[in-house]
Amino acid sequence: MKFTDRILEKALPIWRRNHNHPFVREIGNGTLDEDKFRFYMVQDYLYLIQYVKIFAIAVVKADELKHMEKFAKILEGHLHFEMELHRSYAARFGITNEELESAKPAPTVLAYTHYMLHVAQNGTLAEVMAAVLPCAWSYWEIGKELNEIPGAAEHPKYGDWVKTYSSKEFGEMATWCMELMNEQASGKSEKEWEKLEEIFIHTTKFEYMFWDMAYGKQMWPGDE
Repeated sequence: MKFTDRILEKALPIWRRNHNHPFVREIGNGTLDEDKFRFYMVQDYLYLIQYVKIFAIAVVKADELKHMEKFAKILEGHLHFEMELHRSYAARFGITNEELESAKPAPTVLAYTHYMLHVAQNGTLAEVMAAVLPCAWSYWEIGKELNEIPGAAEHPKYGDWVKTYSSKEFGEMATWCMELMNEQASGKSEKEWEKLEEIFIHTTKFEYMFWDMAYGKQMWPGDE
């Protein structure tokens, strides 16, 4: 059994809850409230700024040049490929550059990104991969699932989102991360595997919290 099969088996209950979250389902059927998606795009923009830093740390953690080169390409891809999606949606939903740049992260975004950065700065490359993998892997799986819904990829508001995360390019990045996770986990002790599983499950749970945060437009208590 591949290590990714093992960790997915352990995380499967929360994994399926992520895929079945109302926010995700409503993107697929085109009924998601625009204000919720708008909130999500702003917060996801802030999330991505921190997420790409983890791949920069991974360059430092990597021992092999081929891995360093790949991490650098992923970092660049996120800065341009995914960020372009967000800028495109920002313009479509009337979100100005000033609004994006002045936006403040929600508590869930702070907690999620701070946790991943803590793991990346203090852990091994295997631990870095366990932290970032749920985002890349689950988004690809969600994108593919939603792409199978008739009309989802052509929806005037959410179709580009579905096409981005079900794309060949995004899938290749997610697959590479999965393969490197298996490579880095190979030969490690049961105790080390359990630590990697714990990290993976934590960030998988943070993924659910992110969907929930976006669906409820949750900021700090007392904030409008």
